[in-house]
Order: sequence, then structure tokens, then C-alpha cells
Amino acid sequence: MTKRAKANTKMAYIRQTEPEHATGLLKRIYDDAISRAGRVWNIVKLSGLNPRTTQAHLGLYGSIMKLDSSLTSRIRESLAIVVSRSNDCFY
Repeated sequence: MTKRAKANTKMAYIRQTEPEHATGLLKRIYDDAISRAGRVWNIVKLSGLNPRTTQAHLGLYGSIMKLDSSLTSRIRESLAIVVSRSNDCFY
């Protein structure tokens, strides 16, 4: 894609709640994320408009990436990187 084409490309915008503005369940989720990873990743902020959805999303992610599987943790992480890269997702 040329620079001009990129400049004319419209990007969707999803409102995000920054950690300093989070309250209630979302604040607890963000606090857990910060203690676990040192930050709140954008993918978590994107689902933050509905904290119960965020909580469910993180539970699903945790079960896929951390629980017993025929795939090693290293392979699962590698697959996640490849898929994100293929989708131009850099979060």
C-alpha cells in the first residue's frame, strides 16, 4: 500500500478506559493485569467497556494459553504471535 493510500485509509475507533479512570470491576481487572504483566495491554482496554466481558475474555485466554494441552506453552505463544502478525495486530 502506498503512503497516499495509507493516509486515506479510515481506521475504526473504540473508546478505551485508561487505568487511571477505571473503577469497580474494571479497576480490579486492570490492577491484576498490572501486577501480572506490569501494564494493561491494549487488547484488555479494548474490551473494557464491558468489564464482565473483559473478565470472561481473560478467563478464556488463560485457559487456552495456560491449562493442559497437547501443545507446549512455547508453541501456543508462537502461534499467537504468528496469527497477530498476520492480522497486523500489534498489541
